[in-house]
Formats: sequence, structure tokens, C-alpha cells
Amino acid sequence: MITWKWPLPQGVPRPRLVPERAGQGNGERSRTPSPARPRHVALILDGNGRWAAARGLPRASGHEAGVRALFPVLDTLLEEGIEYVSLFVFSTENWNRPQEELRNLQRLARRTAHSFRRYADRGVRFRWLGAEDRLPGRLVEALRRAEAETRSNQSMTVAFCCNHGGRAEISQTAAALASAAVSGTLDPGAIDEQVFTRHLPHPEVPDIDMLIRTSGEHRISNFMLWRAAYAEIFFVDTLWPDFTGEELRHLIDDFGRRRRRFGAIAAGG
Repeated sequence: MITWKWPLPQGVPRPRLVPERAGQGNGERSRTPSPARPRHVALILDGNGRWAAARGLPRASGHEAGVRALFPVLDTLLEEGIEYVSLFVFSTENWNRPQEELRNLQRLARRTAHSFRRYADRGVRFRWLGAEDRLPGRLVEALRRAEAETRSNQSMTVAFCCNHGGRAEISQTAAALASAAVSGTLDPGAIDEQVFTRHLPHPEVPDIDMLIRTSGEHRISNFMLWRAAYAEIFFVDTLWPDFTGEELRHLIDDFGRRRRRFGAIAAGG
């Protein structure tokens, strides 16, 4: 279980860490495949600034609180037996923010990457999805180190989407396919959805089953566009720092009640 050392902003309660469940081995549920449970859960962590503004705190305090909210949610995802988790923490469009906020976000991303190493003994693998371009060297080093130190873990894969953009990812894949076709190593006529997927960055990360965005916004903001094609989307009003493992469990239960048709007609119409 994680022990926090960072000071919380004044007046902010310390998040309750989710306890491990007896008899489940490291707190994780059985991995019995089930169509009623998502394999890949993606989260757009939104609302830190509004959370801070509502409390008269600077935006930096909202981002700090957002980081603290993350780890209890990851504990819950581990307990629920989720195989893949994707976290949208910094987009290619976020470079338009003020320089002071960018520096703070990059510092927090570096701290978060270091903190993921504490999950190594629970079998969590860390993957970085995003571009190295414009990121400071210390952050890139922290992200690469977290990847290297957890590469053999298999309990759950966490894709840390930092400097990520869905359109950029698709453009990069299209460029790779074009290059292969020009070089003669790929027949252009053989390119289909499966071939395209195999050329995506980190092609082992499966399609998203369940996408959650906090803060009441109703858009996916250029996040994992290819993999989100048939995601069940949950827009919740809760600001990210207030989002809890308990709310997540309710959403996972709601996912199990949805009828995923993938364009087909379900039995009974």
C-alpha cells in the first residue's frame, strides 16, 4: 500500500487508500474473462483547476490534489482485475497553457512516474504513450526508467499518456505505413484495420472498452481516437480530485449492464 509524503494543500482531506481484500492475493480480483467487465479502462483526468478555484486555491494545488486522487483509483482498478488502464495526463494541446503551469505539470508528471515504481511489487507495468518532443530531459528520463523497471510485470498495464494526441498517433502510424510501402516491405493493398493497428505506437495496448471523463465535459479531446472507436463512454460531473474508487466501482457495474453491439443487432432487437 502506498504511503504519501507530499504535503496536501491546507484544508484538503487525505484520500482514503483502498484496503486489500482478504483472500484475493494482493487485493486483485480473479481475472476470469467476462463480457460484462472491461479489459481496458481509460480515464481523462479533468477538473483540477476548477476544483482548486472552488476552494480559493491556486491551480497548482488542484493538480497536486489530482495526483493524490490517482493512486486510490489505481488501487481499485487492481482490485477489480482490470488488465489495461490508460491515463490522459497531458495532451499535445496542453502546450498552450501558461509556462508556469506547464512547468508544474511536468514536475508532477515526473513525480508520478517515480511513484509508479512503488507498484512494481504488485505486478504493475508502466508504459509511456506520447511524444518525446518538447518534454524536458528529466521527465523523459523518469518515464523511460519507470518503463524499464516494470517491463516484466503482468498484473496490470498502466499507459501514462503524456504529450499524447490521438490525431498525432494516427498521423505517425500513417507515415510509418507509407514509408513501408515506399520501401517495398508492405503491399499498400494489404493495409486494413488490423495492419494499421499493428503499426500503432504500443500496438499491444488493446481497444478501449470503457472511457471515463470527469468534470462534466462531454468530449474525448483527441484522446486515443483509434482505440476509442467502440468504447463505452461515461461522462461524470465529479471533478477529478474528488473522484473515488467507490464511484469507479459503480461505473464498472454500470458498464456490465450495457449491451455492446459493435454495429450488430442484439438478440431480441
